[in-house]
Amino acid sequence: MHKLWATILKDVRILGRDRLGLIFMFGMPIILAVVITALQNSTFELVNDNKVPLLLCNRDTGASSKQLMLAMEKVGIFNLKQVVANETDQQISNRMQDKDALIAIIIPTNFTNSLNNKAKEISGKALSQFGMEVDSVQPYRDELESITLLYHPVLQESFRQSIKGALRSALQLVASKQILKSLYFALNEKQMPEQLENELINNEVKINEIPISRDGSGKIPNATQHNIPAWTIFAMFFVVISLGSSVVKEKLNGSFVRLKTLPTNYMVALLSKQLTYLAVTLAQAAIIFSIGIWVFPFLGLPRLNLPADLFGLFLVSLVCGWCAVSFAIVVGIFAQTQEQANGIGAVSIVLLAAIGGLLVPSFAMPDSFKTIIKISPLHWCLEAFYGLFLEGGKLKDILTNILPLFAITLALQLIALAGLKSKNLI
Repeated sequence: MHKLWATILKDVRILGRDRLGLIFMFGMPIILAVVITALQNSTFELVNDNKVPLLLCNRDTGASSKQLMLAMEKVGIFNLKQVVANETDQQISNRMQDKDALIAIIIPTNFTNSLNNKAKEISGKALSQFGMEVDSVQPYRDELESITLLYHPVLQESFRQSIKGALRSALQLVASKQILKSLYFALNEKQMPEQLENELINNEVKINEIPISRDGSGKIPNATQHNIPAWTIFAMFFVVISLGSSVVKEKLNGSFVRLKTLPTNYMVALLSKQLTYLAVTLAQAAIIFSIGIWVFPFLGLPRLNLPADLFGLFLVSLVCGWCAVSFAIVVGIFAQTQEQANGIGAVSIVLLAAIGGLLVPSFAMPDSFKTIIKISPLHWCLEAFYGLFLEGGKLKDILTNILPLFAITLALQLIALAGLKSKNLI
């Protein structure tokens, strides 16, 4: 026990001198957690708090274009900035180049007339299908006037599709309103009362959004709940920079040979490194979680809500940390130089994070990645943390994630032992 304690003290002193490694293990994940959470939080709250700047050029003077503008305002995600009707498409594009807005909509000159004619044709066909005699209506042979949507190239495809969906909803509302007016006028030969129009149009079924959870709380997860666990895992696995280099350094300076001449063995040193860096990973988790709880609210970010099962949270953090330490030791054993350990370790962690769902959500990955994702230990770490933070689960609910992670950790331990024996180091 004395030998193990002395070795742990030695490793702690070495770790304290590795300032760059400490920055990688603590500073970088904290910065990433704050920055990414802030960016994602603004995206999550886009509909509620922020609005998308949108340039609107209305070249039509009819009622339908005005109704379209009102419908777009009611959507709630646009901050409409009207431009004069005589502005050219190029002038509007120049405004967008200057980042006045990333989206612009141009309502054409004949929008109301074309929509009215199309509505009369559709209402006439509908009444004919009902067996009612109506005045002959000339079919509207021209295409409906198209709405022009200009967008800046920096706008992502998914966000552009969301905006197009909102625009289609507004257009559908205006078109449906005009068809109802045409039907009512054909039947009653007078304009539809405004009260009846509102009752017919504003009768949409409300959507009650409830996230599923194992505890039945139905709490809506925020950006902090998503990002803090992910970047905590990222921080844990980046101990490979410090620990991998430490193992390589001891190989190169002859520590293994000297240990063979002493009444001890390298297994004690290996256990010491694991315990020391396991404590580091738990400290990383504690610090990042604490920042999410107490610092994030001062930065205007959502507070991190810890899961109800704190023992489950500790156990998940422990197994994730042990897996990260085991991976770092494997890299250190097989790397020939410190440069190799740093390069291979950093690149492999980023790669495992990418296929594990930390950088891109696993549900958004192609089917070909469904099998590959399971070989990444970071995937199982993330699923275990999400089971606690997002789904409100307890330890028994995430055992299916902890057990594969535990198996991967044991496999890494066996690989490390095999590597030491093959290199005749133990």
